[in-house]
Amino acid sequence: MNLLRLRVRRPWRLAAEASALLIAAVVAFPLYWMVLSAFKPAGEIESTEPRPWTASPSLDSFRRVFGQQDFGRYFVNSLVVAGSVVIVSALIAFLAATAVTRFRFRFRATLLIMFLVAQMVPVEALTIPLFFQMRDFGLLNTLGSLILPHIAFSLPFAIWMLRGFVKAVPEALEEAAHLDGASRGRFLWQILFPLVFPGLVATSVFSFISAWNDFLFAKSFIISDTSQSTLPMALLVFYKPDDPDWGGVMAASTVMTIPVLVFFVLVQRRLVSGLGGAVKD
Repeated sequence: MNLLRLRVRRPWRLAAEASALLIAAVVAFPLYWMVLSAFKPAGEIESTEPRPWTASPSLDSFRRVFGQQDFGRYFVNSLVVAGSVVIVSALIAFLAATAVTRFRFRFRATLLIMFLVAQMVPVEALTIPLFFQMRDFGLLNTLGSLILPHIAFSLPFAIWMLRGFVKAVPEALEEAAHLDGASRGRFLWQILFPLVFPGLVATSVFSFISAWNDFLFAKSFIISDTSQSTLPMALLVFYKPDDPDWGGVMAASTVMTIPVLVFFVLVQRRLVSGLGGAVKD
């Protein structure tokens, strides 16, 4: 009976695995084509008969990318922006999620609903108001004009996600800590923070990717001071309407992808437990 049941289930399992592999291949193909184009010589990139391989890989596109005078500065600026957004948004989201979960105060439900509403507003619709706001604050052409909006946009998602982690920590644990003489601050940072850390990692990945790949704000708020530009703006150096350097664009895009992959590899274990809800009663 068990063998018959296994035979019945096996075709469905094979079909599911084959579908998963097919979807993964479709999703990964643009990344493969980007890396391949970065290593192709100019003649193969401009060929009318593109091939999914290259017989003569070349590093010329990467040489042009790293030969740009301001490329290193763009890279550092992107690291500063993404790192600041990740750290600040994680700390604020942790404190805010703890407040809306552990404390009862007026308009708490309204505040949570406002977080959801904030997620529904398209970023493009707020770009012009944010431009005038950054101008009034005197932050145009500075990295602050990129850091502050990304913190604001990443907080609603982070607070909602961390709220579930904080809520999953039993209140009896906090009461036991207080009986043992632990202050609220000590419980917050030495007990609660490690327990919700997987959730912080999951939200940090979202914040890092959105800040690292941002082009809209960088193009809108960094107007004249190119020294404050970020890495996505480096793509414009290689894209010219009359004669675009597709090899340079693909090589720069490949370099941009590496820090995201490194960050993901470093936090992947915490990310899996964070998305799966590691905190349990």
